[in-house]
Amino acid sequence: MKKNTRIALAAALAVLAFGYSKFRAKPSASEGKQGTSGQYRIASNVESFRFGSFDFSACELEREHSAATTKAWCAPFQVPENRADANGRKLDLKFALIASTQAADDDFIVYLAGGPGQSAVDTWPQMANALGPARKHRHVLLLDQRGTGASNPLKCKEEQGEDEDALPLDLERTAASTQRCLDEVSKFADPRFYTTSEAVEDLEALRQALGGPKFDLVGVSYGTRVAQQYLKRHPEGVRSIVLDSVAPNELALGGEFSGNLDDALKAQFAYCAKTPVCAKTFPDPYGDLFRLRAILAATPREIRYADPVTFKQTKQTLNAESMVGLVRMFAYAPETAALVPHTIKQSIAGNDAPLLGQIGMLSQGIEALVGSGMQLSVICAEDADRLSPDPTDADTLLGTRLLEVLQRQCRIWPHGTRPADFSEAVTGATPILVLEGELDPVTPPRYGEQVVKHLSNARLIVARGQGHNIIGRGCLPKLVGTFMDTLDPKALDAGCVDELGPLPHFIDFNGAAP
Repeated sequence: MKKNTRIALAAALAVLAFGYSKFRAKPSASEGKQGTSGQYRIASNVESFRFGSFDFSACELEREHSAATTKAWCAPFQVPENRADANGRKLDLKFALIASTQAADDDFIVYLAGGPGQSAVDTWPQMANALGPARKHRHVLLLDQRGTGASNPLKCKEEQGEDEDALPLDLERTAASTQRCLDEVSKFADPRFYTTSEAVEDLEALRQALGGPKFDLVGVSYGTRVAQQYLKRHPEGVRSIVLDSVAPNELALGGEFSGNLDDALKAQFAYCAKTPVCAKTFPDPYGDLFRLRAILAATPREIRYADPVTFKQTKQTLNAESMVGLVRMFAYAPETAALVPHTIKQSIAGNDAPLLGQIGMLSQGIEALVGSGMQLSVICAEDADRLSPDPTDADTLLGTRLLEVLQRQCRIWPHGTRPADFSEAVTGATPILVLEGELDPVTPPRYGEQVVKHLSNARLIVARGQGHNIIGRGCLPKLVGTFMDTLDPKALDAGCVDELGPLPHFIDFNGAAP
């Protein structure tokens, strides 16, 4: 299967791929700050130090697509693959600490990446600025979840010699590919033990090895599931939580992808309809998507274009399903969502380069999900048996094919287990800040409403005109920092978020209408 269609398929399956501030930071409540005993301060000019049972030494974290590196502190961290088998396989998990920019308090920020399948270490450069204010007085812990990044990744090699024009979601081809991936992964891992629940216990083992500090969990997309499950199992270890683009525990991943995408696109196009020039230029952008899908279903196209990352001339095949996957990727962020009407109109006219040419930019950060068995280990154990196709999804852009694919794959992939209360809502008085984008095609604002209604000390902030993963937008980094300082989400002055809004749609390649 060609890389572009594989990336488009990963985008379709993934749960995830960031001004001026009008508020004044409120003083810390008497109970807000954790004690600052200095237990986790790092002296200047040291080459190594010890926290708990960890011996840290200086290291450099590489950045994808860049020669730059990130200064960090690293330590070895090993856990059993199967906790019920003390003599079984051991996993070396990639673990790094990013030091606070000022004197550190005794609570740690823990960044939980999306996916399932993304690496916290690899995606940290995209999160660093978003957590800038919050980490002035807190170290950040980056732990590649088992099965991701450099933590025994359940990564399968790209397949060679396949028919490049074959549909990426053909069930029998998918089944054969899944079996090949399983055969390969089984040589070094047991996929049953790469679930969210296992990751939660790894995180608790990390906390205990550090000496038992409190965690400020920051979960993005799938990472919000890890955060909620950790709070369920180890509430004593949690000081605060930020949930960005939240997936409620009750949600079966994949079950609402089709409806959520259509709702987000329609809401996006409604903004176009309010602008006379946009409405005149694109009278029916939603209908255009279906027209293009029908054209490509009848006749897939071979496209030549300049890759925007490598600048090399590239040849790819564009078909109906890969087109839909690309549109879903466009919908994640307002900057690319604003391109959809014009890009689709160009493709209907026969110019596919603008649509396909964006994949090199859009796929950065999601490439790790291509060929990742980690997604299947999570979904097959935690979601597949809760999925049932909605007949009304047959009329959506994405349709019901993805659910058929997931169910077919999970008939092959070994199933782990989940706790009996796994899908029950998280409750309690832990300080929690929930962030949602109004136009999120994956985790819409109603998911945030669903989570907050069960919590007594939580706040939902919805950013108008924004998409998926919004923690780095506008004044939100400052709000997150203030929240971690005060632990009072309801007292936050979030008026500055109203300054965010939808990005005007591109009328042509020169930009939006004046």
